[in-house]
Amino acid sequence: MNMTTVTPQEEAIKPVLSDQTIAKTSALIYVYCPLDQVETILAVLERNQINFILNDYSITDFKRKLICHYRSAEFDCEENAFLVAATESGAWVEPVVSYLDRRLGFTETELLHPHYFLHQKSFSLLSSGPRRAVKRILDLFCVFLLALIAIPVGLITAAFIKLESPGPVFFKQRRTGQYNKEFEVIKFRSMRNDAEKDGAQWASKNDARVTRVGKFIRKTRIDELPQLINIIKGEMSLIGPRPEREVFIEELEKTIPYYRFRHAIKPGVTGLAQVKYAYGASVEDAVWKHKYDIYYIKHQSLMLDIKVILLTVKTVVFGMGQ
Repeated sequence: MNMTTVTPQEEAIKPVLSDQTIAKTSALIYVYCPLDQVETILAVLERNQINFILNDYSITDFKRKLICHYRSAEFDCEENAFLVAATESGAWVEPVVSYLDRRLGFTETELLHPHYFLHQKSFSLLSSGPRRAVKRILDLFCVFLLALIAIPVGLITAAFIKLESPGPVFFKQRRTGQYNKEFEVIKFRSMRNDAEKDGAQWASKNDARVTRVGKFIRKTRIDELPQLINIIKGEMSLIGPRPEREVFIEELEKTIPYYRFRHAIKPGVTGLAQVKYAYGASVEDAVWKHKYDIYYIKHQSLMLDIKVILLTVKTVVFGMGQ
């Protein structure tokens, strides 16, 4: 998109169109935001190839138009009156974050702000007691079914781990869970026993610390099976954001907006971020996983959980893990 330099006053009334607007008018959206947020909105919409017109207050025909707003709490009376009139006149009006959620399948965390959390009643797991109860029942049901496979597979895995390298079969590590409470996550050991003799460090692709058995059980997610114990204890859920170590969380929350909001729910053995964005070994990867985690917290449902379970099975069967 080519833009000319304009004053803030001109920017308020100048419509900004994407290159494909004329060819794809059916996908056109009208976006309204405060002037100091124009740069942020432009970056997000252009990155996702959204066809849009920005801050055009001259339109009068609202029928069948899709209008999105960002940080509307900062609009003046006239700007808010414009959005109300658009709603009354047949336009579909919604927050731009909600529109992008639906279109992209993840949340653009760059657009998160306090009002987003304070005015959203649709964070499924936070606002619905029955939904949390159903999720707990699903967790325990899946643990019972998985135990029939996990026990014999676990015994074989334990034997191979002991044969390949000295050290314990299980690996326990402090992770941060719901409400920022720490707990010990349990996994089959996939690295050498001295993997962190030099201190905590990110896991990386083709990590030299990973054993041969460890490489296989990571790809097939067998190393995660002992976390069924964490589920029974109520520390984890089958599906949710992966629990992270506090030392990394303190680093990540400096650059990722509202990173600790992922702790509003129980961490998961698997999750939407794991099946949609398979590898995570850097801050950039953590940013992408956070986009899916926030989306999951807001849109969690029984059907979404079943979808994640099926995608996880696909990952295990075809060895698409780390």
